[in-house]
Order: sequence, then structure tokens, then C-alpha cells
Amino acid sequence: MKITLLTYGSRGDVEPFIALAQGLSRAGHAVRLAAPQVFAPLVASTQVEFFGLPGDPGQLVRGLVDEAGRNQWRMVFAMGDFVLPLALEVSQIVGKAAARADLIVHSFLLTSLGYELARRQGIPDISAQLFPVFCNTTEFPAPTFPPLPLGGAYRWLTHQIVSQVFWQGSRFLYRIARSKHPVLPPLTGWPFDRRNDRQTPILYAFSPSVVPRPTDWRLDAHITGYWFPQGSEDWQPPQALLDFLAAGPKPLVVAFGSTASRRLRGLGAQLLEALALTGQRGILVGSGFSPQKLPPQVYSIPGAPYEWLFPRAAAVLHHGGAGTTGKGLQAGVPNIVLPFTSDQPFWANRVRSLGVGPRPLAPRSITVKKLAAGIEAALHDANMRERAAQIGEAIRREQGVSRAVSIIEQTTRG
Repeated sequence: MKITLLTYGSRGDVEPFIALAQGLSRAGHAVRLAAPQVFAPLVASTQVEFFGLPGDPGQLVRGLVDEAGRNQWRMVFAMGDFVLPLALEVSQIVGKAAARADLIVHSFLLTSLGYELARRQGIPDISAQLFPVFCNTTEFPAPTFPPLPLGGAYRWLTHQIVSQVFWQGSRFLYRIARSKHPVLPPLTGWPFDRRNDRQTPILYAFSPSVVPRPTDWRLDAHITGYWFPQGSEDWQPPQALLDFLAAGPKPLVVAFGSTASRRLRGLGAQLLEALALTGQRGILVGSGFSPQKLPPQVYSIPGAPYEWLFPRAAAVLHHGGAGTTGKGLQAGVPNIVLPFTSDQPFWANRVRSLGVGPRPLAPRSITVKKLAAGIEAALHDANMRERAAQIGEAIRREQGVSRAVSIIEQTTRG
């Protein structure tokens, strides 16, 4: 089969699709991947044909964190500010990537475009999502909504609201783009409308150990397990990092991934104070929040594969992105989450409800005392550490990519 994968966003949005592309290639399929051009080096070592999309995903992340926060309509407009100038070029490149395909698999930001291309070409499409969206349930609220004790009707309604905000917001922004570029085709429908002859199936790339499959989901909504790419074993850690790890107890690893925000500017100093207060060693991953001068018990590195680094940590502190959370849980250590926007609060609440991390930290009211309390809980709560080890072991046993490939093949045969 000729399969085109479409994704847009930060590294955490792209890496799972690289993993899926690798799995489909191993299964004998010809795979094309359209993703932001800045991630071309991640694809270079694979057998996947790559179509680079314009734009700086970091700019999108900054808009979501600093301007939108947890407000859904602000998220839509932040996405619009980023997407509208790129709409024509993205549409043209994605159209080339999807030409002569037998199947299109699309992610969150490219849902409507992927669906429309599949309809125009008369081929099936599949939605691939990194968080539970576009499928209603009474068992937990939608991302961006708090887990209030208001019953199943509230939880069902939150999912309906998220889907409608996304769909109506997408239609509004697309009309603006089409008024500037009439060559763009019209939107014909919503992929998940129950009135359709065929609703688009959904693959969810997270673990059923983290989010068990709701009993009231559609039959064609599948939780496969995480999609972790291969290849990080080629990475060689710097000797200074190995020396630091060997020089004392396991450190707290702090990693905010692609998060870019003015709120991170003061966080580095607070982290150093919290580490000193708890007597804990630390590794800061990324330069956006790392202070210039570090004490001997703290090491800073621009980047490192989380699947290599996190298992060597006593605990990890991160923003709650879907990819980072998955790797944090896979490592089998407690996770401390400081969520900023989008689906991050959802994963922060899942971490807490699973018993593998303390209460999420609120970015707007973060203090040294709260950071220190979270670190102490993650380091010294024996039940939390045992539960984290159990969840990590369960995730490491899963074969998420293989499961996804199998479902894709079964769906297209059907």
C-alpha cells in the first residue's frame, strides 16, 4: 500500500509519526510523511519519503502558551494567526504528498485537509491522535476541561464542545484562507459526523495503561499504545554527562521539550532554589530556562533523547506534552507536571490520578516552595515510586506501533 502520513506541530507531534512510518515501512508499505521542514534531520535516517512543510512550530507553541493558555477559542485564534499565512503552501505540499496514495493518515491540525484530500481521491482516511479527542465519552472530560465532579453528562458535553469548537473554528479560519486563495477547495464535511456513510476511524497513540479504553467509545476508535521511534540508540552522550551521572545519586531531570514561553524565564532560578532546598541533584534539558551559572550539583545540556535520559533519573519534571509524558511514564519514575496549554492539563491530571506523580503545578502561581514540595513527594513517596515502576513496565511491554500497523491493514482490507 502507498500510505501518506500528515502531521504538524512540535517534535512531540512529529516523532510518533516517524515511528509509525518506520513500522509501516517494515511491514512492506511505501510511506510518505509530510511534517514541518525543521524536523527533516529526524527523518533522514529512515526509508521514508519526506515532504517538508513551512513554518516554525516553535512560534505556534509560543502563541498557545503565552496567548491562549487553556482557553479553547484563544487556541483556535492562536492557531489561525500561525496557519493562515501558510495555508496555501501547506495545502499544495500536502496535496503532492498525498498524490496517488491508497490511504491518508492525518493528525490533529491537518484533520480537515487530510479528510478532504481522501474524499477527493476516493480513498480511505484514518485519524491519528496523541490525546483523546473527537470521540465522546462519559468516563473522563475532554482535554482543556477540568475533572469536575459533575457526572457523565458533563464529561460527554466537554468532548462535544471541543469537537465543535475545533470544527467551527476550522471552518471559520478556512473561509478566511479561501477568500485570499480561491484555488483552495471547499470543506465538504466533518470526518466524525455520525450521519456520514463512513466515519473516519481513529487511532490513539497512547497507552491503555494510562487511559483505559472507554466502554462507550465507537468500535472504530482504538488505543494502540505509544508510538516510540527507533534510532535513539545511535546517540552518544557527552562524557561530561556520564561523569555527572556517575558522581552521585540519580538526579531530577527537568525537560520542557518544545515549550517556549516568557513564563520560563524566571523558572530556572526557582528550580535551582528548589533543588538546593531539597538537597537534590538536577539535570536541566534545554537552554530556554537554564541559568548561566550553575552550582556543581546541577548539569545543563541542550538536548538528549528522553528514552535514554529519563530512566537514569530519580524523577522527571516536565510540561505534560503527550510525547514527553509518554516517555516519562515509560521510564518508570515519578513525573512532576507543570502544564501550560492544550492537552497538557489532561496528562497532568492523568499522572496524578494514576498515582505516579504529585499534584500538578500551576504555571501562574509557581513558587519555590511548591516546586520543592513536588520534588520531595516524587523522591520519597514509596507508593508513588512503586506505582510508577509498574506503569513503566506495562508500557515497555506494549507494541504500540505494531498494533497500529495491524489495525491500519485490517481497516483498509475491510
